Amino acid sequence: MKDGFAYVVERFADIQILRYKLHGFENLSLRQKLYIYYLSEAILWGRDITFDQMCWANLSVRKLLEAVYRFSVEKNIDTKESHALETYLKRVWFSNGIHHHYGGEKFIPEFSLEYIKGVIAQMIEEEVPGAREAEELMKGLEEVIFNPDVLPKRTNKTAGDDLVLTSACHFYQGVTQQQAEEYYASKKDKDDPMPPSWGLNSRLVEENGELHEVVWCEGGCYGEAISHIIHFLKLAAEVAENQQQREVIALLIEYYRTGDLRLFDSYSIKWVNCLEGDIDFINGFIEVYDDPLGIKATWEGIVEYIDKEATKRTQTISNNAQWFENHSPVDPRFRKKVVKGVTANVICAAMLAGEEYPASAIGINLPNADWIRAAHGSKSITISNLTEAYNETAKGSGLYEEFVIDQPTIDLINRYGNACDDLHTDLHECLGHGSGQLLPGTDPDALKAYGSTIEEARADLFALYYMADDKLVELGLLPDGEAYKAQYYSYLLNGLITQLRRIAPGQVIEEAHMRNRALIARWVLRHADGAVEMVKIGGKTFVKVNDYLRLREAFATLLAEVQRIKSEGDFSAARQLVEDYAIEVDAHLHQEVLERSDRLNLPAFKGFLNPKMSLVRAEDGEVVDVDVDYSETYTEQMLRYSRDYAGLN
Repeated sequence: MKDGFAYVVERFADIQILRYKLHGFENLSLRQKLYIYYLSEAILWGRDITFDQMCWANLSVRKLLEAVYRFSVEKNIDTKESHALETYLKRVWFSNGIHHHYGGEKFIPEFSLEYIKGVIAQMIEEEVPGAREAEELMKGLEEVIFNPDVLPKRTNKTAGDDLVLTSACHFYQGVTQQQAEEYYASKKDKDDPMPPSWGLNSRLVEENGELHEVVWCEGGCYGEAISHIIHFLKLAAEVAENQQQREVIALLIEYYRTGDLRLFDSYSIKWVNCLEGDIDFINGFIEVYDDPLGIKATWEGIVEYIDKEATKRTQTISNNAQWFENHSPVDPRFRKKVVKGVTANVICAAMLAGEEYPASAIGINLPNADWIRAAHGSKSITISNLTEAYNETAKGSGLYEEFVIDQPTIDLINRYGNACDDLHTDLHECLGHGSGQLLPGTDPDALKAYGSTIEEARADLFALYYMADDKLVELGLLPDGEAYKAQYYSYLLNGLITQLRRIAPGQVIEEAHMRNRALIARWVLRHADGAVEMVKIGGKTFVKVNDYLRLREAFATLLAEVQRIKSEGDFSAARQLVEDYAIEVDAHLHQEVLERSDRLNLPAFKGFLNPKMSLVRAEDGEVVDVDVDYSETYTEQMLRYSRDYAGLN
């Protein structure tokens, strides 16, 4: 708790739910508050799209479980199995479906088929509305929920498998990996200087022996939810801060209506150049991490407003973007001669949705199209009120005391850690993702399933390399030349040891950001000539850094290679790096880490509850304010969203 604000909402399974505070919201004008309110309503209508994209069964499972849960609460059913069903439902809410939000493996319920059937039978006997529907849903979901071999992975990335056929995500239907890759390869024109992101906003299906795309747009797939999104975007445009914002919204609406990917590019260009005003948003099919082929985007939304004081830091970085690019340790052929339009803000999140809710990124850099970045630049955000919630709830956790090698290193991290973490995120998002360039003729999708991991590694390595540069002290971004060591140590500790607590026993590393961190840390462990090592003290494994400057040299070497892979589209080298360093888990070390974490009783994951916004009206009905309420519980919010934003019936 800080200044009377309670960040922690509740905990279940390995997850802790937090609140985030809308600092300064009360000081915004009524027009600005209304703009945020309508933009927030727009993104909340995208929730069901994300659920369906993650797996075709997700919405049915959620509907079934919510009906059973509500009946159980009403009848005061209080048993071990009722609690197990409640936990399972909370995990489904958190992950937007039946697969773990990070690892992608399917949840296995700790309640029995007989139990849930028994509750449904009681519902039927008491003639509860919707009971028969629940019975029908259960018939089609028995194997989905209870058979671990049915839809076992949301996004399978195992080399040698057909990644499309073995993934539960709902981006393809009746299509093999080879068919999908050949289909989209045939659409690409190497001579097109402004290629659309083919396949970004559609499901690829096979019908009657023919492949075709079912586009996500108004009047098409997800049209009902998208029509609600458009409705609130129109209302938002009426109270936008300026004409630039209205033009951005108009293009987004037209793209949603048509599904035209060239319109999406026009919208992205207009959005990245929209620099007026304090309020901004992300709304649409954006990131491709959940598609095993890295083609199709999951729906997400964020509404945000600028944290003006903290933004001074990111503006310093973006104002010096060309210096950082010029001094990068990569081959000059791969550097941008002119860095364009790097815009960086620290923002307060006002509402999260889709893939960004409840688990959210703390930094974002968009748009993703390489040619737009090169010609028009990018926008980067670091989300200060989410970072604040993380930092406040991490205090006194005992994590450093358990896993950091000695007290001087703990003191180093306590002194510099938060500032270095923020700066690393800024460098990663503001400059890392925006750095470098593809060689002419290189396919942006050449790295296929390994592309996301390589891109995240590239951005992290860029940030790590510059963390130790005297330029950061000169610019006033770090207090002295020792601070970077806190980031180097904590990064390697996470990549080598502590992130293993997020992986279930027997699983490999699946998520792109986790793979990226493992790749960097393990590569450096092997190639940095003893600069870092793993040591045993008292039967426990620790990271020991012997030479911080040599570490920086190793980061530079790896950055140069990763940028080469990206710039040349070297699929073989990307595959070798990821397969050699980023995936496998040492079973003995993993067990040790899990046991040490269990003793601390720490949640492996954290996510966020949104504030509840409502219009305040005077007696004559005129809107006079927007109220922000933090009192809603996790269950109340999830059930309300399922009721009020049911965009796909």
